[in-house]
Amino acid sequence: MTIVEDRIDFAAFDRAPLVPEPFDHLVLPGFVPPDAARAAAAAFPGPDLPGVLPAPLKAPSDAFGALLSLIRDPRTTEAFGRKFGLDLDPASLMVTLRARTRPVDGQIHTDSTTKVVTALIYLNDGWSDDGGRLRLLHGPGDIENMVAEVPPIAGTLIAFRRTDHSWHGHKPFEGQRRAIMFNWMTDAATARRELRRHALSAGIKTLFHFG
Repeated sequence: MTIVEDRIDFAAFDRAPLVPEPFDHLVLPGFVPPDAARAAAAAFPGPDLPGVLPAPLKAPSDAFGALLSLIRDPRTTEAFGRKFGLDLDPASLMVTLRARTRPVDGQIHTDSTTKVVTALIYLNDGWSDDGGRLRLLHGPGDIENMVAEVPPIAGTLIAFRRTDHSWHGHKPFEGQRRAIMFNWMTDAATARRELRRHALSAGIKTLFHFG
């Protein structure tokens, strides 16, 4: 199956090899072509706050909304399921946003057991800082013991299968660092519950930030 869409390069995604060590992952610059990535970045919604923010339930009628709708398209779930050899359910997809990073963010961790596959599309215009570059790691003890480092440049995709050893993190960075994060969760109920939790947290952050 091929998805014909100029906002995501699914042909390149299908060609990209899945790297099995130390856990299944792939890194694909240009997953969102440059013009589409710049347009989506310019329309990035939501408050400029740290932490995980829920993506709009209704996609805006702009370049960001078009990309968001495509991520939520069941064909995207099918493509990622085929890549990782998993039977992913579109109803289990959770889409969130990251707008800003604090110095305390990026500590080495594995994702929660409720996540099956994690993917991020970065939406930043270039990246010169040494911090904020996601690293996929061989273990939990050393941020330098990496298998890959990913500058969060607009259009770049990083995706990996969650395991007990899918260690990742980045050196400290403070400032704007935009990304769309999408996770296929263990089931649809978990996705809904986690989205509600992120929405509540984001509402509290907004209240204290702008109150």
